[in-house]
Amino acid sequence: MRHIAVIGAGITGVTTAYALRDQGYEVTVFDRHRYAAMETSFANGGQLSASNAEVWNHWTTILKGVKWMFRRDAPLLMNPAPSWHKYSWAAEFVRHIADYRANTIATARLAIKARECLFALAARENIAFDHQTRGILHIYRNRTGFAHAARVNALLAEGGLDRRPVTPDEIRTIEPALAEDYHGGFFTPSDSTGDIHKFTRGLADACERRGVRFVFDAAVGPIRHTATGVEIGWSDGRAKSDRAPPPETLAVDGVVICAGVASRAFAATLGDRVNIYPVKGYSITVHLDDDESRQAAPWVSILDDDAKIVTSRLGADRFRVAGTAEFNGLNRDIRADRIAPLIDWSRRLFPAMSTERVTPWSGLRPMMPNMMPRIGAGRKPGIFYNTGHGHLGWTLAAGTAEIVAAQIRATLPPV
Repeated sequence: MRHIAVIGAGITGVTTAYALRDQGYEVTVFDRHRYAAMETSFANGGQLSASNAEVWNHWTTILKGVKWMFRRDAPLLMNPAPSWHKYSWAAEFVRHIADYRANTIATARLAIKARECLFALAARENIAFDHQTRGILHIYRNRTGFAHAARVNALLAEGGLDRRPVTPDEIRTIEPALAEDYHGGFFTPSDSTGDIHKFTRGLADACERRGVRFVFDAAVGPIRHTATGVEIGWSDGRAKSDRAPPPETLAVDGVVICAGVASRAFAATLGDRVNIYPVKGYSITVHLDDDESRQAAPWVSILDDDAKIVTSRLGADRFRVAGTAEFNGLNRDIRADRIAPLIDWSRRLFPAMSTERVTPWSGLRPMMPNMMPRIGAGRKPGIFYNTGHGHLGWTLAAGTAEIVAAQIRATLPPV
């Protein structure tokens, strides 16, 4: 039986490990944390959203970014400090504006297929993850935003998605908890939400039951080619240098890099260019501790395109609000001035919901300049990638895991 290593135990790495084990491989997963799903797969917006498949490579994104550059509470914020990686990534992002239409349609198709894969995994392994199948409602306050959404809708329809325009009256019917007035909206009944952390941990448990080995607290490196395959080196990431046990190695037939924002550095050591930039997002989890708050918080998932904010109801007692895009390198700081807009937005749209107890979080989305995940083989034999999913990792991961597992099977059959 061939042996494949997976680097990263977030949603992408764990779904990849499961797909490979299902194909008959021996699988070992490495992660630098003590548990699975402790970085970007910890507290995201929760949306399984084919309706959010529009890539960001559009001139309107550039114009908004320039307009918002000096607003600390802006939905999209770029630190203007010099950085070759940041500005070269931005230039490549602009070059991919020409691919906006094709990539949006392709992402919608992949998202529809991927959610079918994820639902099948959850049913097969009986994973409880606060899944809500009430659809996603996009809201617009003015004619300009609604008109752009209508143009996007035509592309999503080409990708096979049913996303319907709705009137202000229909918005109030779909989600009565919403305050304020709206020009219109779009509703996707087939979209859903769920807790990415619960799902990933549940699937990791299922992987272990099926024989997948997890190596946690692992500082991975180097990864070397040998005459017979690939050698993974790692050391104990917890130990102080003067007391660290000797590094260990594992000989495998292939390796899949699913390491989120760290994938770029791993790829560079392997002779590949995977131009991921870490785009920080923030979330708050509002704890619904009283009956009035539980009644006031919405059950239908919301996407406010103007504010770039999304919501998910995670069971009776939690409400997740997430958004913003911050280009500030590998900075994981939770900034009060970036959390405050999420709280203010929640108070404005759901005034009877208490925000007395709120848990803030930040995570780094691994984004490629064309907004498409990097899936497939590297330059050297036995090296594969499943990374760079950006803001749609939760939505796409189960589908891209199947794709990369099929590619590995074609190159390195399990037996």
